Amino acid sequence: MIRKFSILDIDRIMQLWLDANLDVHYFINKSYWLNHYEMVKQMILDADIYVYEINYKVLGFIGIVDNYIAGIFVDKTYRCQNVGHQLINYIKKDHKYLILSVYQKNQKAVNFYIKEKFKIIKEQIDLDTNEVELVMEYNHKRIESK
Repeated sequence: MIRKFSILDIDRIMQLWLDANLDVHYFINKSYWLNHYEMVKQMILDADIYVYEINYKVLGFIGIVDNYIAGIFVDKTYRCQNVGHQLINYIKKDHKYLILSVYQKNQKAVNFYIKEKFKIIKEQIDLDTNEVELVMEYNHKRIESK
């Protein structure tokens, strides 16, 4: 089930955020994520967050600000089990245009977004990490016109 975030979810959300970042962004120093923990926790309160849960356990979430997907995070044991796909589709119902940034080295995520009909529109350097990011967009009108 997908539902809107509740403040009661914050600890679980932050654990998913930290665990996923440490796991998939192995190329970025652990201290980067630890140093940004409190800032991200505050930002989550200002974003639209939707959680995916089974039996009252949050297994993943998606964060969106306007049309920008700030991130999708899924419990490691539930990755590749359609959780991310369901979260993206949930957001697509209300957003015909979406944009996001993903590290180029996170190839599994890049492939996931391509499968979800996102297109790479540019490359840039994340000045905080010095890593290449891909900016990707989903445009329902572009897809419909094909």
